[in-house]
Amino acid sequence: MEPAVHQTGITLTGELEHDLFLLKEKFDRCSDIVCRTICSGNQEIAVAVYLDGLVDDMRIESELIKPLMSQSELFANPGRDAQLELPLHAIAHADQFETTDHIEDATTAVCKGATAVLISGVPQIHLAYLKKWEQRAVEEPITEAVIRGPRDGFIENLRVNTTLIRRRLPTADLKMEPMQVGRISRTELAIVYLDSIVMPGLVDEIKSRISRIDMDAVLESGYIEEMICDSHFTIFPQMISTERPDRVAASILEGRAAIIVDNTPFVLIAPSLITDVLQANEDYYQNFIVSTIMRWLRLILTFCALTFPSIFIAVSTFHQEMIPTTLLLSIASSRENVPFPALVEALLMEAAFEALREAGIRLPRPAGQAVSIVGALVIGQAAVQAGIVSATLIIVVSFTGIASFIFPLYNQGLAIRMLRFPLMLMAGMLGLYGIFLGLLLLLAHLCKLRSFGVPYLTPLSPLHVSDLKDVFVRAPWTHMTKRPAATGKVNRRRMVKLPPRPEPPV
Repeated sequence: MEPAVHQTGITLTGELEHDLFLLKEKFDRCSDIVCRTICSGNQEIAVAVYLDGLVDDMRIESELIKPLMSQSELFANPGRDAQLELPLHAIAHADQFETTDHIEDATTAVCKGATAVLISGVPQIHLAYLKKWEQRAVEEPITEAVIRGPRDGFIENLRVNTTLIRRRLPTADLKMEPMQVGRISRTELAIVYLDSIVMPGLVDEIKSRISRIDMDAVLESGYIEEMICDSHFTIFPQMISTERPDRVAASILEGRAAIIVDNTPFVLIAPSLITDVLQANEDYYQNFIVSTIMRWLRLILTFCALTFPSIFIAVSTFHQEMIPTTLLLSIASSRENVPFPALVEALLMEAAFEALREAGIRLPRPAGQAVSIVGALVIGQAAVQAGIVSATLIIVVSFTGIASFIFPLYNQGLAIRMLRFPLMLMAGMLGLYGIFLGLLLLLAHLCKLRSFGVPYLTPLSPLHVSDLKDVFVRAPWTHMTKRPAATGKVNRRRMVKLPPRPEPPV
């Protein structure tokens, strides 16, 4: 067998000691590298090299080492062909098996959980994938809990996540194209879509944008989301980030594509539209009338979460004539001892509320609950008694805080929460005119926004009348026979209209 020379000039000779030295040199000062020598009698016939903690030790023993030792008679009088066939036969039970003569490729594979097998007299490295490492069980996602619906959520393993989607869409039409990003992390990801439904050009555009990423490491899907979105200068998410497989499957059925990134439970969906703020998974599992009422409640609370504090500032500061006299007297009496204007008072309380919410999230769960109780009851009551803020504003901030919890997706709610502050400033300077001006600027920004070429306000602007049945209302399934026009252009028909209902027997 001729020595193999790869591109960097490092030569594999088939001599165990030499080839093992080349491989171990790459893992110098790596204490978790394991080299297991396999002997037949007094002769060293092979060496298995792997990283401790990434492989299944039991399977290496039973499916790699023992089969190699059972073939030891071939090493006693090996022929050239026998030497090449031997490892293929011995490692046939591995999850994945491949051969390389590149040290760099072998090093990368070992870092990903492969076991490199060096065989005496063979100037190649055989890679057997017998991975095993600890991972979280599939459980209900914390950020997207539902009363009715599936309880499984994505975890940090790419293959488990693709399986959760495949179970819901068991068809060969479901494509999963692999990619890799990150020079050091070499993070694996998969672009998932239905080939006969996906929006034209969407997958190519996603692949093109991802292929332009050149950075050291991608540790979470948020890295990719920020680098492949259409516009960086916006607070609105241009991709859906979800932990729920049913939401991903439903989006794929609408003609969208998903990006599953290894080592994170958050899957990206593109494109994202403004109407996603209103749509929760449960809307499609419950009665459509109830879902429509809940969707309107969500719409009203979204408006409240965005504008309620600013309206209070504007009305109490510039437009007192709009408040009934009794209520005006009540507000005035509650603010009698407060030394700050309404704007400062509201900014202080909103900032305190956001601080308490962030502290409650970051702290351990028992401590987080304690902080929330202390913040809501003790600090709020004490602030009123000390005359720092008024009781009326406490009610306004509390209602706004509750309203900001209704968003089905966390990052979309985050955008609405942050937009409250500039609106409050504009209300404090210009009153209701400031609020209208702020909302007008916000609308202009949303009109300009795109998500993978799709206008963010679709189907409201440009108007798609047929898609409105799933925006402000949730029409019965029997009436949603077509996919959304913006993403389901290739195959519009979602279902065949039901035949007339048969008459019940008399």
